[in-house]
Amino acid sequence: MGLPATIRVKLSSEEAGAIAVTPVVVREMPLGDLVALMLDLAGKDAARVREMLLRGTLVSGASRYRWAGWQTDFGELGELLASLPGPEPARPFLPDRCVQVRMQGVALATGVPPSALTRRRLLRRRSFWDVLMEAVAGGGLEYAGYSYKERVDRFRLKVTDELSQRIRENAGLLCYTSLENQIRLGRLESVEFLVERAPV
Repeated sequence: MGLPATIRVKLSSEEAGAIAVTPVVVREMPLGDLVALMLDLAGKDAARVREMLLRGTLVSGASRYRWAGWQTDFGELGELLASLPGPEPARPFLPDRCVQVRMQGVALATGVPPSALTRRRLLRRRSFWDVLMEAVAGGGLEYAGYSYKERVDRFRLKVTDELSQRIRENAGLLCYTSLENQIRLGRLESVEFLVERAPV
């Protein structure tokens, strides 16, 4: 018996409190999508993925997925895993394919789309994005892996004290006051760029 194309999944929120009641949604989910959610935890380890499929439950982010577990053929599962994308450390950083920028540090954890960083304030010739791209060009950007859940490659920029200071000084280029204040008041330690792959 071959692998099913779709799985009937019950989806509920893991953020429900002791008293709160959240609805359970039942939907047909492509098997490849369900397995992709497992890979951030299990990698392309067929034995671990097979065990998770048999167990019939998975918590990913704030969601719990449940389904009727079943035994999976190793050969077919291996073929499915081989068909899914994976980490490619040699992949170049393509700024125009970036879908989110995550800035993290002490008292700072925010994720924003590049469009929030490329907007220029009135009479300004540069944007905050320009400052980040200059930092990338200066070195320190490294490949940080592939996110199966978000279907993006992750590139991380190491932030030195000098770069952190330069970024704080240029926070005034941002058009969003709340984001500007977060960057000015926090201590930035890393910037992560989530980059989509071009369609094949």
